[in-house]
Amino acid sequence: MSDKLEKISDCIKTGNSDDIAKLTQEAVDEGVSISDIMQKGLFAGMDVVGERFKRNDMFIPEVLRSAKAMHASMDVLRPLMTESDTSSTLGTVVMATVQGDLHDIGKNLVGMMLEGAGFNVIDMGIDRTTEDIVAEVKKSKASLLGLSALLTTTMPKMEEVIEALKAEGLRDQVKVMIGGAPVTEDFKNEIGADIYAPNASIASELTVKAVKG
Repeated sequence: MSDKLEKISDCIKTGNSDDIAKLTQEAVDEGVSISDIMQKGLFAGMDVVGERFKRNDMFIPEVLRSAKAMHASMDVLRPLMTESDTSSTLGTVVMATVQGDLHDIGKNLVGMMLEGAGFNVIDMGIDRTTEDIVAEVKKSKASLLGLSALLTTTMPKMEEVIEALKAEGLRDQVKVMIGGAPVTEDFKNEIGADIYAPNASIASELTVKAVKG
């Protein structure tokens, strides 16, 4: 790993948003490939963050700072990325909190962890209708859909989304991950989802495993 890539990775681990954009631009100017900056700098750093979070050596505010640093670097890289750069990601993930539910901290954290693992993440936000979610899956050709619900009253919307994906002939192309405080493994089995993630680090781990087969 070059000195610049190591420093970029360190910025991710420490949540240093102030220096990472400058380091990223310097790496680009020195001819380091965008793929290497992402894989050996950003994703390598987020791998460490994910492991620390899993071991309770890092907590949500620290993970959010690391994610902010990663976004600062990506702001430099995104305008320079070619089709070959974007195709090197693990795939596209659509994230949404289901209709009637306004909670998003868990969803946002999962999205950041997945982006750090190398996915292209489309975050639809909160209170999204089944129709909008299915339309986005279809438009983006997502390989994974993450659904969040923090209320027992909104949990049935997850099953509604899955049934709508079936009706549109999209269910076979996309894996469905569900999560949220009231959600369980039994509920996942009941509604026919593919993945239940009790927290963000496990969500990232299970998603990578599912996509890589």
